[in-house]
Amino acid sequence: MAFNSLPPEGHTPFADSTILIVDDQPENLTVISELLRPFYRVRAANSGAAALRVAATSPRPDLILLDVMMPDMDGYKVLERLKGNPATESIPVIFVTALGAEQDEERGFELGAVDYITKPIKPIVLLARVRTRLELKHVRDWLADQNAFLEAEITRRMHDNLLIQDVSLCALAGLAETRDSDTGNHILRTQTYVNILGKQLQQSHGRYAQELTDARLAMIVNAAPLHDLGKIGIPDHILLKPGKHTPEEFEVMKTHARLGGEAIGTAIQRALKHHGLLQDNTCLPTLDFLYVAQEIANCHHEKWDGSGYPEHLAGEAIPISARLMALADVFDALVSVRVYKPAMPFAEARDIIIAGRGRHFDPDVVDAFIARYQDFIDIAQRYKDDAVNG
Repeated sequence: MAFNSLPPEGHTPFADSTILIVDDQPENLTVISELLRPFYRVRAANSGAAALRVAATSPRPDLILLDVMMPDMDGYKVLERLKGNPATESIPVIFVTALGAEQDEERGFELGAVDYITKPIKPIVLLARVRTRLELKHVRDWLADQNAFLEAEITRRMHDNLLIQDVSLCALAGLAETRDSDTGNHILRTQTYVNILGKQLQQSHGRYAQELTDARLAMIVNAAPLHDLGKIGIPDHILLKPGKHTPEEFEVMKTHARLGGEAIGTAIQRALKHHGLLQDNTCLPTLDFLYVAQEIANCHHEKWDGSGYPEHLAGEAIPISARLMALADVFDALVSVRVYKPAMPFAEARDIIIAGRGRHFDPDVVDAFIARYQDFIDIAQRYKDDAVNG
């Protein structure tokens, strides 16, 4: 049987495309191969099993022409197996069959076939269908490449933004540290304590699934270094006093929590105003981090029983970020050397934390601390200041 070897008008051959022809009849393989070979690379298989092997090897087919009626494994079964293999699931398949019943076509489309060509084959129809499917695949592959490029670019830019954010945080936190000579590695230790407590709550309390997702916890941990940002606003003669504060001086020291929260809140408002946005009707995920930092700075001295400052919040009215920070901050202060006190033994600090369960601290957070107490000791020793208690 002779065919006109010229492609249809407007045909755009993809000379580097590979087409797999599957048919148990040698004459059909010969006819279709001779028709396609002038324009494409052609591979052939005379059974379903052979088709599965060829489809999974290089060069991977860009399109499969699959006969339906074959012994041992019919085309429907072959298509199911192709779609079930990650290596071949994306290869478009055109059924080539003498079947004409609507239910046969429906079954093929349900299984994932992209088209049907009926026998006897009309060369002009076959070439046109093949061309169309290869063009669609070319566009799909191009879009996939573009999406992969865009995803990689987004990932790179997010990484750059996070790096800038981390550097900015370190600069702000470092600025606060320079005002307080006692801090040492306090920021690093408390940040790590917060992470340990959050991970423990994730594992032991299902009710924290919404409050402490991995993304939310990471945000809290990254914001933790800003908890004492407000100390920048405390006068030197009080902040740097080498000894205990008088009641009046301590009242001034307490204002650092509000000062820190207000500073971050002001920064948020200025950013929104700069971009012509209003806080009340704005939901920007990029600002979530700053809101968490504001919570921590403002509320990390609140107490579970409401006796803390500056808002006298109680219980779960205190953000979970601040409840984590509260325990981490107190434990580190207890076991660290200050100019007015030596480092407290770990066991004694543990007892104080436990005694504060349900009064100073969230009971769940204290339970998490007890479960990870040895980790706290390890962190304190690993990142200890020169005179921290080991």
